[in-house]
Amino acid sequence: MDSISVNKFRENLKYFVERVVNDHVPLKVTRRNGEDFVVVSAENWVREQEALYVLQSNCLVKQIVGSSVTHSEGTGYKATEEEMDEIVGV
Repeated sequence: MDSISVNKFRENLKYFVERVVNDHVPLKVTRRNGEDFVVVSAENWVREQEALYVLQSNCLVKQIVGSSVTHSEGTGYKATEEEMDEIVGV
């Protein structure tokens, strides 16, 4: 993660915001007399919150592990052609 001073961030706000949003890379902004902060796009924020939610749920993690095992063994659920069409929106 790149890091810049709050003064540089303020002077080039539009540039840095565009970079964070378009490149999906968070930016750490450092302050001389205070807490640093991180700028992240809304899309990335939502994605990270969803990942944290899943990782905090033992039930969901167990389902993911189980699915991974059956997938690698080739014994997992196989969707019908009609189900696949619905999933991919055909």
